[in-house]
Amino acid sequence: MTNNLPKITVYNSLTQNKEEMQTHEGNKVRMYACGPTVYDSAHLGHARSAVSFDIIQRFLRYAGYEVTFVRNYTDIDDKIINRANELGVPSEEISEKYIQEYKDDMASIGVQTPDIEPKVTEHVDQIIELIQKIIDRGHGYVSGNDVFFSVRKFQEYGKLSGRSIDNMLEGVRIDVNEKKEDPLDFALWKNAKEGEPSWPSPWGNGRPGWHIECSVMSMEYLGSNFEIHGGGKDLIFPHHENEIAQSEAACGNQFCKHWLHNGLIQINSEKMSKSLGNFFTVQNAVKRWTPEAIRFFFLSHHYQNPADFSEQVMDDTETSLERIYTTLKRANDIKSESGDSDTELEANLNKFKENWFRAMCDNFNTADAIGNLFDLVRAINKSIDTNGYTKTLSDTLDEIKKFSTVVGILEKDPDEYLEGRKSSANLEGITPEEIEALIEERKQARTDKDWGRADEIRDELDAKGIVLEDKADGTTWKVK
Repeated sequence: MTNNLPKITVYNSLTQNKEEMQTHEGNKVRMYACGPTVYDSAHLGHARSAVSFDIIQRFLRYAGYEVTFVRNYTDIDDKIINRANELGVPSEEISEKYIQEYKDDMASIGVQTPDIEPKVTEHVDQIIELIQKIIDRGHGYVSGNDVFFSVRKFQEYGKLSGRSIDNMLEGVRIDVNEKKEDPLDFALWKNAKEGEPSWPSPWGNGRPGWHIECSVMSMEYLGSNFEIHGGGKDLIFPHHENEIAQSEAACGNQFCKHWLHNGLIQINSEKMSKSLGNFFTVQNAVKRWTPEAIRFFFLSHHYQNPADFSEQVMDDTETSLERIYTTLKRANDIKSESGDSDTELEANLNKFKENWFRAMCDNFNTADAIGNLFDLVRAINKSIDTNGYTKTLSDTLDEIKKFSTVVGILEKDPDEYLEGRKSSANLEGITPEEIEALIEERKQARTDKDWGRADEIRDELDAKGIVLEDKADGTTWKVK
């Protein structure tokens, strides 16, 4: 490993082991993640993958690596063509609409724009060139106006998914196509059909198969042997398996060193997907919860593990995020005060600094990093109650800001966030202004030792779904 760079371990789906991340050239990391097929609105499953690799590239940069991050758009596909034909519009109109929508959706939950965002339709010439190379090396064949990859001629086929050829034939539904020499073979180039977009090629007008696109776009910008390839676990087979086969057959060397796959979003133990109809679009989700809460939900699970989604889980996540912001607001509200260093908080701060960075170096373990954040927040509240504002507290807030830039949460002004939560809360027959007036009335009642009236106000608000929290520096409220 290059001097002064931390050791980072990753779980490699190819070797099925956790291993030290290796680079080919110093601190340079080239990373490719499979992007969306743009025929419909993005759902939380798409967002989970985007956030996972956004976090990875953010942390690598923070740790001192020079990252080139590529995420593609599949803008020609059966689903896009079918949607276009249904609506009677060109395929490009569908794909461009959902590319822009995807960009807006991902920006709304804090996903940074990749360095390069290629589209399949912009790389057809390179796709044709790579297909010809595969044919010339004896791994592809022309059948009519179609081109197929010969799976059995690639001896290591199945090394990513761990499947043998025999198991594939027994346990996997294989597309029956009389043009294929073998039912396992997959399309590199598809013959043009009426009503579909097509491009000229040596084999006749047609369009690329699905798998060839990512081989071409990753190698175009990252070379034929780069560091990290990412995507959802549902892409391991056949998509990524086929990428490896066709890329290594064409180039004769290892295609990618480390394969990282994010876990899927589940609802009632089923994968969230459009085909099952059990999905939340990103647009609907950000209307129901704050964008940071959605991101916080993803961060609270290790990126490789499945994440069980429910409205109750999301409500609880929102509440947890609100508690952290409330603590940050408490700290901000007493900044004019000054005190000595707090040795206990300093010990917690040092522990947090060490642990969150170590967790992220260990296969980007955001779940552990978030757990350490909660420990620090508890220490902050205790320090404020005991010592007020100290130099140690100031240092602690600075460290949280550093952490925030890596994980992409807690980046808002606490007052702005909390006021936004109150104004968007689902209140039952009461306004934020009326809540604040009752809190003031309750404060006066407690000053006058009118405990009965103070309790009545708390109960009245509780009945309307409002929870009061009494602290040394005042009373705050939140929605249940």
